[in-house]
Amino acid sequence: MSVEAVHTQCCVVGGGPAGVMLGYLLARSGVQVTILEKHKDFFRDFRGDTVHPSTLELLRELGLLDAFLQVPHQKVTSVAVNLAGESYEMADFQDLHTYCRFALLIPQWDFLNFLTEQGRAFPGFDLRMEHTAEALIESNGRVTGVRSKTPQGETEIRADLVIACDGRHSLIRRCAQLAVKEFGVPIDVLWFRLPRERDTPEQVLGYVNYGKLLVLINRNTYYQAGFIIRKGSFDAIKERGLDALRQALVQIAPFLRDSVDELQDWEQVKLLSVQLNRLERWYRPGLLCIGDAAHAMSPVFGVGINLAIQDAVAAANILARALRSGESTDRLLPLVQRDRELRTRLTQRLQALAHRNFKYIFRPGPLHVSPLVKIILRTRVLQPVLLRVVGAGIVPERIAIPGVRTRPAHLLARRVGALAGATIALGFAYFLLARRRRPA
Repeated sequence: MSVEAVHTQCCVVGGGPAGVMLGYLLARSGVQVTILEKHKDFFRDFRGDTVHPSTLELLRELGLLDAFLQVPHQKVTSVAVNLAGESYEMADFQDLHTYCRFALLIPQWDFLNFLTEQGRAFPGFDLRMEHTAEALIESNGRVTGVRSKTPQGETEIRADLVIACDGRHSLIRRCAQLAVKEFGVPIDVLWFRLPRERDTPEQVLGYVNYGKLLVLINRNTYYQAGFIIRKGSFDAIKERGLDALRQALVQIAPFLRDSVDELQDWEQVKLLSVQLNRLERWYRPGLLCIGDAAHAMSPVFGVGINLAIQDAVAAANILARALRSGESTDRLLPLVQRDRELRTRLTQRLQALAHRNFKYIFRPGPLHVSPLVKIILRTRVLQPVLLRVVGAGIVPERIAIPGVRTRPAHLLARRVGALAGATIALGFAYFLLARRRRPA
């Protein structure tokens, strides 16, 4: 059987948010880019459907925002959590210093389809569905391409640079034998759908009580539900049966009483094994990893997609000129990691701090919220940190690709806001770490 050979300037492995955004940005800047996606379409249930204000800001800079807002979506102006039956506003996006002071809940397949349609306007954009990467092609210690399997046979994609965007279970980073540093995570997530009635809450995202935590993502006619469980406890939950799971959901969110009967089979419930890890080095000659392939994020704060897209922008900013002119990018790859690593580390540190508090959430019986915690939540002391981490990102990236014209984005105001937000987030993280390390 003959093997198809393709030559391109950049081969992006993985058609998720990072891969498609990177492909679009590179093609827009004049780079020949081939994106490999193993599925035949994007229509799958993802765990993240939030388009953050920072991503909306990038779309505005690229002149795509107005068209994107025509895609059906739900607008989120604030995020609340329900603790022991009482709702507390955790973040009000109206306080952000961005053009879009809201987030969007939109199925990720719609977001990817939109970016793909925009990318096809450029001759260098080549998205190949049902192309499963199977191995790296190497020559003299340098990555020079990817071997992929397709329904029509094998394909060899020869490229000046390979960029892995193939997620937390990245085959490419395994093939490249890049060292991964793992951090312990105490939780997993059960992922399933529940019908949504019209009179149910819209802005409340999380429900915490009776040793349980439930996240509900509003998809208009149904909820995409994430039920947080102890790491490794899924088998024990299955032994107790679906009826016990349905009762647990109704106990924490009574308005789901008429919806939980939709769960009739364990095949409807998918286990998301939560990871928190980071590559020690994100690159090798001819290869770069970004997004979850470089740093798997916890679902805490819901920022994994946000960070992946920011990685894609940074990579395009740094690499586009060299790729377009045919220069070697090897000397530039460390700059991508240097640009993104501190922000990734800080976000993962905040997630790890949040993980330590799950031991209080998982305590059996009704949740008791102390008066001090209620005061802190009611006075919204934590909002600046959450807004920066969740809404805008810690010092967000902006489009700076040579030769690509973008809309002005009030750069001075954004930099001042980013600096202030980063200072607050760093100060909060330092406070929590100092408190944790203080001797008893």
